[in-house]
Amino acid sequence: MEQGKFFFREGDYGSALLAFEDARRQRQIMYARMEQDMINLLSIPEVRRLGDYLDLVETYIADRGQVDAAAALGELYYRVPRASLNNSAERALAELGKFKDYPEAEYWIGETYRIEGELALALTQFDKTHKQRSLFENSGFDTQLLYEIAEILRIRREYTEMERALIEILTGVNPGHNWEKEGEAAAADTLWTNSAGAFAQTAMLNILGQDGITRFLSLYRYNNTVVEKAHRRLGFYYYAVGRHNQAAEHLMFAFLIQNTILLEEILRSEYDYTFTTLEDLMEKARGKSELQAYIEDVEYYRTNYYLGSSLFAIGKAASARDLWEFLNNQGAAGEWRGRAQAQLRSPFVERAIETP
Repeated sequence: MEQGKFFFREGDYGSALLAFEDARRQRQIMYARMEQDMINLLSIPEVRRLGDYLDLVETYIADRGQVDAAAALGELYYRVPRASLNNSAERALAELGKFKDYPEAEYWIGETYRIEGELALALTQFDKTHKQRSLFENSGFDTQLLYEIAEILRIRREYTEMERALIEILTGVNPGHNWEKEGEAAAADTLWTNSAGAFAQTAMLNILGQDGITRFLSLYRYNNTVVEKAHRRLGFYYYAVGRHNQAAEHLMFAFLIQNTILLEEILRSEYDYTFTTLEDLMEKARGKSELQAYIEDVEYYRTNYYLGSSLFAIGKAASARDLWEFLNNQGAAGEWRGRAQAQLRSPFVERAIETP
C-alpha cells in the first residue's frame, strides 16, 4: 500500500495501480486463510460441543496449541474490540471474514483512475469503497469520499446522483441509491436534519429575508465547515434547475458558515471585534492572505450572488438587493460584481435548465 502511494506521488500511475491491486489481493488472501483457519477449528467435533462461547473456544485453542486459530483471533482483536463480539465464536468468524475487503486499496485504485481521467472506472471503485465504509479507520473519510463521488457525478452531468451524494453528506442517508444502507454514517449536519433544525431553518430564513443580512449575521453563527461545500453545491444546483426555495435554504447555510469562519478568524487577532456590516467584515479580511485564500476556495462571491438571486426568486427582494449592492462594492468579486450590477439595473430570475 505504501509503495503504491509512493508511486502515486511520483506520478507513476501504472506502477501505483499495480501496487494497490497487489495490496488488495494480498489482503484478501491473508484474511481468507485466517477465516478458513477459524472454520477448520470450529468444525472440530470437540469444539462444536462447546457451543457458541468464545471464551471456551479460546481456552481450547490455548490448551491444544492451535497456532493458526490463535493468530487469526489475535489479528481480529487488533481490528475489533473483543467486548464487541458478545463472547460469540460465530460473531468472531463473521467479523474476521469482513476484513477480506480492503477499502483503502479500493479507494486508491479509484483515485488512480480518477487522476488518469477514467471517471467511470473511478466512480465504480469509489462506489465499492463506500459499500465497505464500516471498515474505515478514519471516521471522517466517508465524507471526503462522498465529496469525490459528487464531484465526479457533477463532471459527468449525473445531477440526480450528485444531489443524492451531497444529501448523504448532510443526513448520513442517500435515498433511492443502490448503495448499501448497512453502516450508515451519522448525519453531518444535525442543525439541518433534525426536527428542531427545521424550525430553526424557517426562523433563520425569515430573519434573512425580512430583516436583512446585518441582522442575520448579528444573530446567528454556525461553523460546521464539513458541510459547507455540500450546502453550497446543492444551492447552486437547485437555483439552476429552478428549485428556488431549496436553493435559498442551502445557500443560506453556506453563507452563514463562510461568514462565521471569517468572523472567528478575525476574532483570533482582534478579540474585541464586533460585526457591524458585511462591507466592514470584508475590509477586515482584505489584508489577511489566509482569509483571501478561504474566500476564493469557498466561492464566497458566487455564493453571495446566488443567495441573493434565490431570495429574489422567492419574494425576498430587499435582502437580495442588499447582497447585490454588497457585491457591487467589491472590486475583487469580478464576474459576480458584474452580474450583481445587471441585477440591480433590472432584477430577473435566471432561466431554469434541466441539465445545468
